Amino acid sequence: MPTQNPTPRGRGTAANPHNRFAPTTSEAYDDGWEKDVPPTRATEVRLEQAKTVLTRNQSPDVGFDRSVNPYRGCEHGCIYCFARPSHAYWDLSPGIDFETRLIAKTNLAERLEQELSKPGYVPQPLALGVNTDAYQPLEREQRLTRQALDILLRFRHPVHIITKSSLVLRDLDLLVPLAEQRLVSVSLSLTTLDDELKRIMEPRAASPSARLRALRTLHEAGVPVSVMCAPMIPMINDMELESLLQAGREAGARSAGYVLLRLPHEVAPLFEGWLAEHFPQRAEHVMSLVRQSRGGKAYDSTFGSRMRGEGLFADLLAQRFKLACKRLGFNRREENFGLDCSRFAPPGHQMALL
Repeated sequence: MPTQNPTPRGRGTAANPHNRFAPTTSEAYDDGWEKDVPPTRATEVRLEQAKTVLTRNQSPDVGFDRSVNPYRGCEHGCIYCFARPSHAYWDLSPGIDFETRLIAKTNLAERLEQELSKPGYVPQPLALGVNTDAYQPLEREQRLTRQALDILLRFRHPVHIITKSSLVLRDLDLLVPLAEQRLVSVSLSLTTLDDELKRIMEPRAASPSARLRALRTLHEAGVPVSVMCAPMIPMINDMELESLLQAGREAGARSAGYVLLRLPHEVAPLFEGWLAEHFPQRAEHVMSLVRQSRGGKAYDSTFGSRMRGEGLFADLLAQRFKLACKRLGFNRREENFGLDCSRFAPPGHQMALL
């Protein structure tokens, strides 16, 4: 577990561990100056010309085989974010670099249109904002997510949106016509109803009330919405599971899901450092339950169990989720949450007669 300075307000961590691909490492030396003074770190944005923007996956754990991520890194600063290790691919740290040194794919619209227009392209629902949030604060100025939605609407291409930001409401003028053609669903990630816990766990994400308001507004506008309780962290927010599902249902969600905390690669020591800072008395118990659910390790990436875990705690969480969904009427078979791929029509291409 890395030693770190106190976390500055508005950030998820002060630590900046070396990424696992770095050829050399350096060690910080405490000379006694500026002791206990939280460091400050402004957000930097690097503009990138991406060669491709459609990412393919063959994971059996997720319900899509392609995704679009307008940004690398995420200013929300969620300490638990499973995507933090991906910053190592760009010679950046999964720590505070992930929250402050962001990369925007400025040619996303151009590349997306080219890839969807390729002869032989077969449409399937794509996920928007899976690795990092497509509606993080940077989207207000870059508007790459909005550009992508505009293209998907013109192409009549189905899309799943996953976010924890109320900024999604800005694009209602695109989401409503997409919904009218069964081309969109929006999942709001809801992790806690406690504003203080949200502040230290997801410092720059929307408040719980703002997320519920976004759910309600989208539902009232006719956009299918679901609530994703992710991640569920033992002894930190797992006790809120039923309350989160209840709040999501009351806000209009008709489907729900959950994910047990995932701590791949550099995320594990970052999370343990966060526990030591904010929950020192229960830190050992939290990690004990995590390891019990991951075969004795901090993380197990095995398909089939990586999202849910295994063992007594994981099984109990799964039972609680199932019972709550049954009581609240989530995920009913008679409700069709599927999107329509048959409407796909690249602009300028001749449509089939049959």
